[in-house]
Amino acid sequence: MARPFLLLQLSDSHIGATWGEGDPLRQTAATVEHIRRLPDRPDAIVITGDLADSGDAAQYVALSDLLDQLGVPCYALPGNHDDREALRTHFGLDGEAAAPVSYSVQIGPLRLVILDSTKLGQDGGELDEVRLSWLDRELSAAPEQPTMVAMHHPPLLTGAPAWDRIGIPEPERVALGRVLERHSQVRLVVGGHLHRTIASRLAGRPVLAAPAIYETALPDFEADELKLGGSAASYVLHAVVDGEITSHVLRAE
Repeated sequence: MARPFLLLQLSDSHIGATWGEGDPLRQTAATVEHIRRLPDRPDAIVITGDLADSGDAAQYVALSDLLDQLGVPCYALPGNHDDREALRTHFGLDGEAAAPVSYSVQIGPLRLVILDSTKLGQDGGELDEVRLSWLDRELSAAPEQPTMVAMHHPPLLTGAPAWDRIGIPEPERVALGRVLERHSQVRLVVGGHLHRTIASRLAGRPVLAAPAIYETALPDFEADELKLGGSAASYVLHAVVDGEITSHVLRAE
C-alpha cells in the first residue's frame, strides 16, 4: 500500500493568552516537538483558528517561527480571537484586509477549502449568504476531487448550552447542510473553537471539532459557562487513503 497523504490539523493555540493554566507558547512548542518525533512527518498543515489570543502581530510571528520548524506548507484560517489583516500579513494570504479569509488549495490528493466562519467582535460564528454562495461555487469547480472543508466554528450541536451558544446559528447550519448535499466530493468538515474532540454529522457528512493546543474544555450539559480542564495539548493527523480521510487524534505528551 502506498504511503497516505498526511494533513496535520492544529487548532486554538491562543498565543499570548493568560486566562488558562498553562503557557500557550510553551505548549505550542511542545506540540511542534512532538510532531517532529512522529515516525511519519505531515505533508501539510491546516490551522483552524484562534492562532493568537488578541490578534497582536508579535503573537503571529512567534507562532509562525515555531511552525517553520516543520518545513511543510501551512494553511491558516481565522478564529474569533484572530485579526484577519494580521493573519493575512503573517501567513501570506491574499484578499482585502478585513474581508473574510476564504480560499482553496490543492494539496496532494486532497482539495482543502477554507471557509471563514467568524463574525467580527463576536464569539459565535456566522455563515451568511455571501459566504455560502462562495462555498457552493468553489465546490462546483472541482466536483470529482476529494475535498475537506475547514472552518473555525464546527457546524454541529453539542447539547451543551455554553458551547452551542457560541456556535453556528441553526438556520445557517441548515443552509450549509443544503450546500453540502449538492457536493458529494466533500469527505469531511473540520473545525476547532470548542477546545475538545467532538464528532457529529451534517447532511450525512462527518464533522469533526479538533482539540485545542491551549486548554481543554469539559462537557457540561447543564452549565451556561464553559468549564476548562487543562490537560495536554492535542492535535489531529488526517490520513488520506484512496480518496477517503481517516482522522487520528494525538496528545502531545
